[in-house]
Amino acid sequence: MKNMKKIIVKLNNRSYPIFIGKNILSNKSLLSGINERNFAIVTNRKIKSLHLTKIKNSLVKKNKIILSDGEKYKNQESTNKIYNYLLKNKYSRDSCLVAFGGGVIGDITGYAAATYQRGINFIQIPTTLLSMVDSSVGGKTGINHPLGKNMIGAFHQPIAVIIDTEILKSLPKRQFNAGMAEVIKYGIIKDKVFFDWISKNKEKINKQDSESIIKIVKKSCEIKANIVSLDEKEKNIRALLNLGHTFGHAIENYLGYGKWLHGEAIACGFLIAASVAIQNNTMNIADYNKIKSLLKDFNLPTKLPKNINIEKLFKIMLLDKKVKNNEMVYVLPKNIGQAYITNKITKNIVIKALKDHVK
Repeated sequence: MKNMKKIIVKLNNRSYPIFIGKNILSNKSLLSGINERNFAIVTNRKIKSLHLTKIKNSLVKKNKIILSDGEKYKNQESTNKIYNYLLKNKYSRDSCLVAFGGGVIGDITGYAAATYQRGINFIQIPTTLLSMVDSSVGGKTGINHPLGKNMIGAFHQPIAVIIDTEILKSLPKRQFNAGMAEVIKYGIIKDKVFFDWISKNKEKINKQDSESIIKIVKKSCEIKANIVSLDEKEKNIRALLNLGHTFGHAIENYLGYGKWLHGEAIACGFLIAASVAIQNNTMNIADYNKIKSLLKDFNLPTKLPKNINIEKLFKIMLLDKKVKNNEMVYVLPKNIGQAYITNKITKNIVIKALKDHVK
């Protein structure tokens, strides 16, 4: 298909393609090579009404599982709804789930696929910028627990990711900006040239210029695909993708899932992490200010809510998956284009960074 980009996530016999382009959901051939006997598409009512007609493959559209929309529904109850449908309709191991939605739908569907009959295939068709550049790629699936975000899950790679950037035109501006946080993250941790390009082209991106959107999605997916290919199960460098997430997940939990969008929470987390790095003498204030300025260009928060309880927030952070041997592991920026992982940060430094970012 003309103007369609293709990236391969290289994982030996589990390698899979990412297709990126404008109006590519109308391309029936994208799914023609999938041999599974039964499909079921998992989505929510809003996505169904806005975009389901864009998928031209009748096999995929035939069976629908409709979940509630929002982070607070990323739980076992939603997963059970998928299991119930599959069991009642006698879906076997040669079946395939299709996640058609944002990160919540993708994570729940992937987790259901990973655990139904000990694993069936699934396809990601992300509909938000955040899910296009982050959660749909890499095989991290899961659900939330009241005590922590994404604490129940599995690594389970999709067999394909199909990204139709035209869908973003229906995305609310706040959701689009939240996705930009993950795009900016790739520049911070791995590619200064990309970070600078985003800064120079922020107006085109804000206006959702088609070429600019395809470029940021493609570049983000390339960076993530490369990291995942080197470290699928986050034993070392894949942890760099968690920049801002230790802080961001705690913020989401503290405020109540959905109060701040994921991208908003991790954006503020970038700056808190940068502040920790400055105190640790591994980052300069000029780069901090560049990051802060770019986040503001996309209307992303740079300060925590006024009345937040810092000690309580810190305790929530200690429930993070990145705690090892009772020590918190932090991902910190060294400069724009480079990040590092450390467990040598004292509580006092973190508390100061948190306090410095309260309104």
